[in-house]
Parts: sequence; structure tokens; C-alpha cells
Amino acid sequence: MNNDKKAKIESGVSTLLIMALLYLLLWYISIDAPQEVEEEGIEVAFGTSEDGGGAEPDAIPMPATPVTQAPPPTPQAPSDNDLMVQDDEEALQLAKQREEERKRRAEEEEMIRKQREEEARVEAERVAREQQLAEERARKAAEEQEKRDRANNMMSGMFGNNQPGAQGSGTTQGAATQGSNNPVGHGSVGGNNWSLAGRNLKSLPKPSTQFNQEGKVVVNIQVNAAGKVISATVGEGTTVSDYQTRQVALEAARKAEFSASENKIQVGTITYTFKLN
Repeated sequence: MNNDKKAKIESGVSTLLIMALLYLLLWYISIDAPQEVEEEGIEVAFGTSEDGGGAEPDAIPMPATPVTQAPPPTPQAPSDNDLMVQDDEEALQLAKQREEERKRRAEEEEMIRKQREEEARVEAERVAREQQLAEERARKAAEEQEKRDRANNMMSGMFGNNQPGAQGSGTTQGAATQGSNNPVGHGSVGGNNWSLAGRNLKSLPKPSTQFNQEGKVVVNIQVNAAGKVISATVGEGTTVSDYQTRQVALEAARKAEFSASENKIQVGTITYTFKLN
């Protein structure tokens, strides 16, 4: 019995709570709902002019809207960034110009260097050709002189040793021998022969005794206008292979002196005969 009464009370309380909640919900919705406002307007009659009671009014033209032009942009002073960019561009342009100038100077210097090398090469070839021609002339002169010497020796054997330019005999010992003033262009002094066209011999020093081999050393010489020997080389016809003996002959030939001449450089020969005691 008590349980049934308790259940009825709880059921009634729950019903009241639910109805209260529904009431509150409806009240809240009615407050938030927008209220319709009746708009005021002009009454318009639809239909013809007869139905409306008059003619249609003329259209009222709308005023033209004036076109407003935008003001010209105000010039602004260059900013620091613009100035920095301009400075960088000028620096790059200046560096480019300097690099081009450096390349141009390098090309000019390289061209001048190649030109000088070519001139030096041409000059060296010219000097070599002149030297070769001088040696060839000296060799031919020595051969001609040797032929004349052989002919003179044959004549000396037949008619005595009293012909001009006859070859003498002897060793390499002794001091320098003075030549004659007769410009025959060739001769023999102390067993050593010389040949220099158009000149006479002033002094023909004999070689040193420090030689190691017997035989003949032909020395090709070049003589300047003053009569000094400016070049001496071993020429063809030499029968001595010993280096020391050849050097002795070259040293003696460099000390020889001849008469002066208008010829700036003239070639000739000196032939030394070495005999061991």
C-alpha cells in the first residue's frame, strides 16, 4: 500500500516538472521570435490610364554623376634601399670596365711579347746564317791556301826555299814572330801558315808547348777592321783530335794581329803544325 502511494507521488512530481519545463521553453521562444512590422508605402494602382484615373507621368531624368579624376601621384624621394641598389649597380659597372681594361692591357702585352720573340728569332737566324757563311768562306779560303801551300812546297823542293810565301819548318817553341809589311795576304812563319786576303801579318804568337799530339790544327779566324782576331774556331783539314792541343792552337790564334783594313769583318785561317821533341 505504501509503495503504491509513493509511486503516485513521484509520478505527479515528475509530471509537474515536465510541464514547468515546457512552459519555460515556450515562453523563451516567444520572447526571441522577431515581430513583423507593417511597412508603410505608396498605394499603386495596376491597370490602364482609364482604370487608374489619369495618364502615366513622364520619366524624370536622373542627374549625371560627375566623373572625378584621380590626382597625379606625388613624387617620392628615393629611399635608402634605392640608393644602395644604385650604388651597387655603379660599382658593378666600374668593376666590369676595370676588368675589360685589364684584359685589353694583357692582350697588348702578350702581342708585344710575341712580336719581340719573333724579332729575336729572326735576328738569331740572321746571325746564324752570317756565321755559317763566314765559316764557309773561311773553310774555302783555308782549302785554297792549303792548295797554294802545297804548290809552293813543290816549287821549293824543285828550286830551293827562296820563293815568296814558302813554308818553313820547325817546332812550336819560341816567342811571337813579327811579320813583314808586304801585304801578300798569306805566308808562313816558324812552320805555321796564315791566310788573310789583302792584309799583312803583324804578329803571330807561337802556341804553347803544353800539347799532347803531333799533327796540324787549322783555325778559322775572323778579323775586325783594326786587325784584331775576334773569333777563332777549329776548321776542316785539322789532323789533331786531342782537345788540349786544339785549345793551345785556338789560344795562340786569338793573339794574332794583322794590318788594319776598311773591311769591318774579314775571315781567314791560321794553320799550326805541332811536333813532339
